[in-house]
Amino acid sequence: MFRALHTAASGMLAQQLDLDNIANNLANASTTGFRRRRLEFEDLLYQNLVVSGSAATQQTTVASGLQIGLGTRSASTELVQSQGDLDTTNNPLDLAIEGNGFFQLKMPDGTMAYTRAGTFQLDAQGHVVTADGNPLQPDIAIPLNATNVSIGQDGTVSATLPGQANAQIVGTITLAAFPNPGGLQSEGQNLFTPTTGSGAAILGNPGGPEGLGRIQQGALEESNVNVVDEFIQMIAAQRSYEANSKVVKAADEMFVDLNNLTQ
Repeated sequence: MFRALHTAASGMLAQQLDLDNIANNLANASTTGFRRRRLEFEDLLYQNLVVSGSAATQQTTVASGLQIGLGTRSASTELVQSQGDLDTTNNPLDLAIEGNGFFQLKMPDGTMAYTRAGTFQLDAQGHVVTADGNPLQPDIAIPLNATNVSIGQDGTVSATLPGQANAQIVGTITLAAFPNPGGLQSEGQNLFTPTTGSGAAILGNPGGPEGLGRIQQGALEESNVNVVDEFIQMIAAQRSYEANSKVVKAADEMFVDLNNLTQ
């Protein structure tokens, strides 16, 4: 019964953390470029009451043994990299990646961060930056008097200036991929940073041989959270939590009956 109490408690803690993760996914269902996280569980150690293969008699051995599990725990959260829907905005500086890859951003401390949210703007000098002022890398400057900005699927950025019939190329957007994008660390503000688990960034041109996706101008990638799936997972977590709480209650009632035997 002591095992039952601790085992059920571990299940309740695991489902509580699962619900926390589901709540975060649902809260970001409308966040541009958001990547949902999936919580992974693993079982804990087992207590061997009878070891499989041990001698039963002089001529026979135990076929399956007897093991009692000691519960579960949350092992990791993984970024799910499924493609989000593309929402057409017709804003020339709104960019979406159709396929694999991340935009590169230079942070104030000089480090690099990565994002799927392509909500870009121009700063006072014409550099392409995020809403927080983090510049896109490699740096791209668009003339402030440009009458039209065109960004191709291969990342080529062209601007048309007054009095010119032909557009001129002002830069090329480079994307980054990772050997294990599920190992990226979320930093908030739609930003990710690499870890030892994710591996170093692999840079390349959109649609190039590195397997990077293409850029869609005038569109944004929506969150890849499926609200219906999250609600189903929430119901499953709630029911699992309830089932574990009933185990705690049943073990407590058994303790009460055991104590009453001495009266």
